[in-house]
Amino acid sequence: MHTLMDPLPPILGILGLAGLAAGAAAAEPRLLADFENGSYGDWEVAGEAFGDRPATGTLPLQHRVSGFRGRGFVNSYLGGDKSVGMMTSPEFRIEHDYLGFLIAGGDSPETALQLLVGEEVVATASGRNTEKLEPRQFDLRPLRGRMARVRILDRKTTDWGHVNVDHIELTDQRLADVTFRRREKSFTVDKNFLVLPIRDNGGKASTIELLVDGKGVRRYDIRLADSPGNIDWHAFFTIEAYRGQEARVVAGAATEPGFALVRQADTVPGSESWYREAHRPRFHFTQAVGWNNDPNGMVHHDGTWHLFFQHNPVGLQWGNMTWGHATSTDLLHWEQQPNKLFPGALARGACHSGGAAIDTRNTAGWGPHTLVAFFTDNAAGEAAAYSTDGGETFTYYDGNPLISFDRRHSGRPSHKGRDPNVFWYAYDQHDSPLDDAAKRLGGHWVMAVYDEDPRHGGRNIAFYTSTDMKAWTERSHLPGYYECPDLIELPLDGNPADTRWVVFAADARYAIGAFDGKTFTPAGKDKHQVHWGAYYASQTFDNAPDGRRIQMGWVKVDAPGPYNQHFSFPHELTLRTTREGIRMFAEPVAEIAKLRTATRRLGKTGLAAGRPATLAVETDLLDVQLKAAVGDAGDILLDIPGHAVRYNAAANRLENAELHPVDGVVTIRVLADRSLTEIIGNDGRVYISRAGDPNARGSRISVTAQGGDATLLSLEAHELKSIW
Repeated sequence: MHTLMDPLPPILGILGLAGLAAGAAAAEPRLLADFENGSYGDWEVAGEAFGDRPATGTLPLQHRVSGFRGRGFVNSYLGGDKSVGMMTSPEFRIEHDYLGFLIAGGDSPETALQLLVGEEVVATASGRNTEKLEPRQFDLRPLRGRMARVRILDRKTTDWGHVNVDHIELTDQRLADVTFRRREKSFTVDKNFLVLPIRDNGGKASTIELLVDGKGVRRYDIRLADSPGNIDWHAFFTIEAYRGQEARVVAGAATEPGFALVRQADTVPGSESWYREAHRPRFHFTQAVGWNNDPNGMVHHDGTWHLFFQHNPVGLQWGNMTWGHATSTDLLHWEQQPNKLFPGALARGACHSGGAAIDTRNTAGWGPHTLVAFFTDNAAGEAAAYSTDGGETFTYYDGNPLISFDRRHSGRPSHKGRDPNVFWYAYDQHDSPLDDAAKRLGGHWVMAVYDEDPRHGGRNIAFYTSTDMKAWTERSHLPGYYECPDLIELPLDGNPADTRWVVFAADARYAIGAFDGKTFTPAGKDKHQVHWGAYYASQTFDNAPDGRRIQMGWVKVDAPGPYNQHFSFPHELTLRTTREGIRMFAEPVAEIAKLRTATRRLGKTGLAAGRPATLAVETDLLDVQLKAAVGDAGDILLDIPGHAVRYNAAANRLENAELHPVDGVVTIRVLADRSLTEIIGNDGRVYISRAGDPNARGSRISVTAQGGDATLLSLEAHELKSIW
């Protein structure tokens, strides 16, 4: 069989047109058949498969047919797949560039639409074993001026032995190429962004790569939209740093109309709606688009708080691990910066979690006050990248990995693990320096990194030391911890002369003890817990002013897009003596008071069982603080629209966290922010993170005692403004 052109695959979604064929002016389309008049007209029909008139829908025992135009279409399922037949059109002169049609049914040359010139079949198209009619096209340009006929054929008598056809038309308009194939284009960078149309649900898995002056600078797995009608949201690469340079973008598999949407722009489509979405929190930081998980590289540097984070900038699922970046000068208002560490470009593999530190003493030789990021390069090991311009740009250390995944790596320690967190350990009169260099510096660097060495109990934290951030020595292991370790020193009861060390990992369960710069020694066998709920993989800001320990965590609450997942509100950690012993507390940073626009108060009042006390509010962005004497109540319910909280006095539980009254009194604080709820019990003894209902409506807060009486000592609702 001689075929002029293989038929193009179906278009998924809205049909895109690539423009008119080159050459003469386009002629008006000519409709050969639309099968709308209740008969086949002057077509020749043979056999029993097609009947004596067009079908007007799905035939008995047939799967539902869709995609045809109007009411009538050709359907050879009459009598089932065993029937056969053939239809042939009158002869016509080819005076257009293309023959377009809709087709479905069996994927076989025996169930097909054919183009005949004389008696020769010059082009054939079949369905794809589906009942949805889809646009296809033959290229007629080599046949202009010839006489031709269309034949619809059904000779197959087994499964999918039928064909459906509709709307046969001669046209000069070419269908867009909707095959998913490799595509590329070159351009000179002259705008801020390269925008990428994303189809998260149902899009074809592919890759996208950006090269600038021949060097790969971005490479991601991606699901590009295949047409303008199938865009869920737009991702973007920030490319303004490459202005004037020659760039090339390559998609591993994209359609022509989809790839046409990959373009330069000074604004990202949809950005006018960012931070206005009903579900998006208003006083918590969220990235503009894409996925986040662990906070990374949290550090204070020259008056700026830096929050890096695990980020998939081109999808709403985990993957493509990149270091996103946001900065703040007040821990409230965050500005998202261009992404910083890129998989396969500023690392050998993906850029997984880690911490950051400021090299004030220039121990590494990269310059004083260099910001150094430590992370897991999943193709090499634990790695470093450094910035000498305040976090604007980073350089991958050419001596990486610091700790190798390959035990054969000469001159480097090796392990199986991830998530390095580095801090400076300053000596006091009780410490013995590691060596002369450490003595001269007055301390050394410590790396706490997750490790899976079975000789140390499998899941554990490994501690390494260094005096130059480059050469590291293994010192000790602490079993029983999984992922994202952090080790911090806190004063007890605010006394800087009396400190303890606190260690925790991704689940935030912590132990208190002592640390001598090499080994952590727990004060007891038990771990304790301040964080509950959807909170995970937290980190504290290194180098924070005034000795503060500010923590943020990943809050595993889904969002529908264009972003997904959340971060906690920054909270300050303290150590306090309690009746149960020394415990860590977490409270929202005091800076939150700067967001208050009004405060509503309710004074002391009795809470008779089942009779609520209420307080009117005028916004859904709230910092609510309740203090109550429990009395003989079984439960105390604090009902904030979309953020209801229950304290079970009988079980001493705030939600699912154990919380005992102090002298018969409990305090409950709630940060209510659209899809997020954070609940703080007894001034930070427990901190619970969970979802809120952004669709809830209401202008009243209520407090109710159930199963007995209680006393409301105070209720304050601080109305907050958006940070955006």
